[in-house]
Order: sequence, then C-alpha cells, then structure tokens
Amino acid sequence: MDHLKIIKTPEEHEVALARLMELMDADPQEGSREADELEVLAMLIDQYEQREFPIDRPDPVEAIRFRMDQQGLKNKDLIPYIGSAPKVSEVLNGTRRLSLNMIRRLNAGLGIPADILIQEPIQETASEKDIDWQAFPLAVMQKRGYFEGFEGSLQELKEYAAEWVTRLFSGVRGGFELEPAMLRTTSHLRTNDKVSDHYALWAWQARVLQCAAEQRLPNTYQSGTVNLEWMRNLAQLSWSEKGPELAREYLEKSGIHLVIEPHLPKTYLDGAACAGTRGSPVIALTLRHNRLDNFWFTLMHELAHVALHLDGNEAWFIDNLEAESGDDKEQQADALAQKALLPEGIDYRSITRASFVRQLANDLSIAPAIIAGRVRYETGNHRLFGSAFREKVAAEIDG
Repeated sequence: MDHLKIIKTPEEHEVALARLMELMDADPQEGSREADELEVLAMLIDQYEQREFPIDRPDPVEAIRFRMDQQGLKNKDLIPYIGSAPKVSEVLNGTRRLSLNMIRRLNAGLGIPADILIQEPIQETASEKDIDWQAFPLAVMQKRGYFEGFEGSLQELKEYAAEWVTRLFSGVRGGFELEPAMLRTTSHLRTNDKVSDHYALWAWQARVLQCAAEQRLPNTYQSGTVNLEWMRNLAQLSWSEKGPELAREYLEKSGIHLVIEPHLPKTYLDGAACAGTRGSPVIALTLRHNRLDNFWFTLMHELAHVALHLDGNEAWFIDNLEAESGDDKEQQADALAQKALLPEGIDYRSITRASFVRQLANDLSIAPAIIAGRVRYETGNHRLFGSAFREKVAAEIDG
C-alpha cells in the first residue's frame, strides 16, 4: 500500500483502475493487506471521479415533466401545485422559477424529491428553517423597501416570501439568530401588555442591521466613549434648529451608527441599541412620536444602554418607553438619560409658564421642548403649554 497516493491525472486514474480490477479478480480475504489496498484504492478513485466527472443535478422542469408522463398528467393538473394555468406554462417553459411554496406542494402532492426541485442556495437555506414566512408584515415591508430589487405585486411577494425574507436575514450577520427577540436571553425587550408581533420585530431588527451595515463611519468606536459628559455635550446640540442632524454627525464621528427606521405594525417601539456587524454600537429610533422631546430622550436612553450595558457584548435593548419597567437596566438607562438632559434639583412640577421654560432652556443651552416634555411627564398633564414646544423632528434626520 506504500505506493498509494491521491490520483491527479488521467494516466494515474487508468493505472489505478487496472490495479483495482486486478485486486478484485484476486478476491483478497478480509483483513489482508490486499483487501485494505482495495478499499483505499476504491476511495481514491471515487474522489478523483467525483472531482473530474461531477454528475449534474437533475433539472427540476425535467423532473416535473417526467412525473407528468408517469402519471399521465396534463398542464392543468399542476394548477393546485403551481397556482394558475399561466404560472404552470411559465414554469414548464423555464421563464418562471419555482418558489419554495411550489416545491413543497409538488413534493407533497406528486412525490417529487424536494432536493431535486431546490436549485438555489437561498431556497436551500429557507427550507431548513421552521418559519411561518406568511406571518411577516410583507405588505408594509415591501412598501418600506425591505426587499431591494423586488418589483412584483404583493401576491407575488407572498408566493416567494421565503426567498425574499431569507435574503433579508442572510444579508446581515446573525439575522436568523434574532428569532424571536422575546425568547432570547441576550435581548431585553421593554414592552407593556400590548401584543407584540415577534415576526414584525424580527424583521425590523434585521432592517436596522442592514441599514447600519450600509453606513460608513469616519471613525472607529472606542469602548467607554459614551459617558455622562459626552452625553451632556450631545444634549447641548438640541439648542440648534438642526439639532437632530447635528446629533447624527456627533454620533458618527464617535463611531456610532444612528438608524431612523419606523416601527412595523404591532411592535410599539421607540428605539433600540445593539452592536452592529462591525462591532460599532447601533442606535435605532422609530420616531413613533415625532416630537423633539421624544427624540432626545429616546436617543439618550439608548445611548445610556451603550454606556452602561452594551460595551463588550452583543445584546439588544428594545424599548417601548411608554411601558413601565421593573428591569434594573431599564431604570438605570432612564436615570442616566434624565441626568444627561437636565440638571437635578429642579422642581419641574412647579413650572407652569411657557416663558419660564424658555428662560430655563436659554440658561441650560438646550431645546425648550426637552424641558416642556419633562414637565408634562412629571405633572402627568400632557396638555400643558398647548401646542407650544411640540416641535417635530427636522425632516433631514429621517433617512
């Protein structure tokens, strides 16, 4: 057996075949030197032939036509599996690819092996997942541009939902590992008794990571950058009419992503903090309540998670800030956010005049809306000051 080696050329293949036939004719006894040589030689020949003469996978359309011939089926008999007469014609003519839905119906109804019908890697990935693809809010996701390159109808998207959602999750690191956030010990979901759609939340998380991955930050994030002083410097940018856009620049220069992504139905989100695909923190805001005070407090709350809880781990902090929380980490983030935005020791319940709000804002060099929002929160009177200090977030931040 000392002469055995990996077969690399046609000539070596011929020599190996001749030796294989010689050993087989000799019919060596099991356990003998010749029997061992026969076994190893057969493996080497098989490796060479698989490498040099790969067998093409059967064509899915040919497999369907073969089964039709076997069972005497007409085109119309495939409608229950493919969807309509035009779709059947398109599939058989090779102008429409099979969807994973079609493949499963053909496999169950006609017994055609799924591994023959599955030709695309994205379908192979999707077929391994036990996921209800129709449970995602596909219509809203399509409208918001989650599926880049898709130009079909909603009905078409539903047919190929497995492929397009899998493409979304495969495009971000750990996309499938996010399922579902509510049950992950590395995720912290702050919510109330409203029903949270876990599929919608999962899609939103993937979209946030996708958007963050498309951003190019000018600097690398340094652990420990976000602290109380850093947050207070950021808060003073609120004094400018372009405060939200300046905040984006401030975060990006510190190596932090800021993603504005509206929440999906039944998720009730204000913001989230997580680690991006390159390790930089990602702050995501939904602007569910499109007001300056909400923008600044949510931003500070998520940055507080970065300062206190996120550095060095890959947890998600997902927040509905209207919800009360007994979680120590949420209470810590609330406290640090308040401390960064406004000084302690002021009786905000006693502030009732808009003029005093403006004067205090001027003294502190922050947006009046932040003070007004704190007063409304402390007093529980959300009608206080009427429409004053209810500015919306500047349009340029939304994107």
